[in-house]
Amino acid sequence: MKPIQVGLLGIGTVGSGTFKVLQRNQEEIRRRAGRGIEITMVADLDVARARSIVGEGVQVVNDARAVIANPEIDIVIELIGGYGIAKALVLEAIAAGKHVVTANKALLAVHGTEIFAAARDKGVVVAFEAAVAGGIPIIKALREGLTANRIEWIAGIINGTTNFILSEMRDKGLDFDVVLEEAQRLGYAEADPTFDIEGVDAAHKATLMSAIAFGIPVQFDKAHVEGITKLGAADIRYAEQLGYRIKLLGIAKRQADKAGSPAGSGGVELRVHPTLVPSKRLIANVEGAMNAVMVHGDAVGTTLYYGKGAGSEPTASAVIADLVDITRLHSADPGHRVPHLAFQPDELQATPIVDISEVVTSFYLRLRVADQKGVLAAITRILADADISIDAVLQRESAEGENQTDLIILTHDTVEGRMRAALAQMQALPTVLDPIVSLRKEELA
Repeated sequence: MKPIQVGLLGIGTVGSGTFKVLQRNQEEIRRRAGRGIEITMVADLDVARARSIVGEGVQVVNDARAVIANPEIDIVIELIGGYGIAKALVLEAIAAGKHVVTANKALLAVHGTEIFAAARDKGVVVAFEAAVAGGIPIIKALREGLTANRIEWIAGIINGTTNFILSEMRDKGLDFDVVLEEAQRLGYAEADPTFDIEGVDAAHKATLMSAIAFGIPVQFDKAHVEGITKLGAADIRYAEQLGYRIKLLGIAKRQADKAGSPAGSGGVELRVHPTLVPSKRLIANVEGAMNAVMVHGDAVGTTLYYGKGAGSEPTASAVIADLVDITRLHSADPGHRVPHLAFQPDELQATPIVDISEVVTSFYLRLRVADQKGVLAAITRILADADISIDAVLQRESAEGENQTDLIILTHDTVEGRMRAALAQMQALPTVLDPIVSLRKEELA
């Protein structure tokens, strides 16, 4: 049987890894797919560099549209990234009847609804395992492996840059800015790390997982997103003393249905933020640039998926897995393929994304306060008046010669909006000297 012919748009880090792994393991992949898979055409602006990677047996061009227009190409791999030209090329490939494989989480998180609809209309597949958590097959797990389950929640370390930074802050006791410079020097962080450190990259991935888990459209614009830039070494240290570690988590959680209302009426939480996690949890011990995703289903309970979330060959592993899936499905009836978002397109629910003010979590608070009588009483009174219960209090002795100290409070679960109101009152106290640090806490049990 003639091999499936693949066109590759962009041969950077992931593209070159995809070509190399496909070449190296071509016989193993052919045996799994039941048919050969060959990258026969590559588009890249740097033609000379692309040629040095693929050799003489592959056609190399500088125009991506030439790949899409080639009638011999069955599958197009989009590894250009971003929202702009990548979106146009993906839609053009779909319009030309090509299947698409992409690692572009930003594109799908923002424009996925349009792209998946276009693919459905043309009877082609858009596969995106590589868009979330690199080499970890979390999309397949959610879409197929856990298909018998009602997914209750997902919590994931899905950005290696921020996990590396937080791990270094904990191990070395350094502040964020110092560790960021080190991460950039070592290549773990980009020259412009904004998408990573502000939580945007993780939010793109959490958006895709939420859609697959709960059968809702992708809705990145409704995600609550916080990064790690305001964390200090003191917060990492205090969390450790209290039995927690701080991780940047992407969280998608199904809220309980409202009494007397239909299933799905409770809404879906979609949020990314620094989170205190009990040190005994496996996910709290995921260090460095590694990724991990916890999924809780009603039948299976809690499962954990761990591995490299980025890099040339780990991400290539996911890209090639998608190529094999599409090769297996190439002649299948489009109506019987696994849906892009796990649920049939006409069965997606209009379950709302819950506003962060309505989310219920427990909190870690760090207040820099004047070391004088009555300070703790005033703060606990504000919390009590807001019906916020205290779980633990840690008060540090003032350093010699100082008249101020850190006050650490852990709370029980409360509504976010109620906590925000209480924080505003505490911040207004003359004895609270610096902006209050407020972090959410998840037990993940």
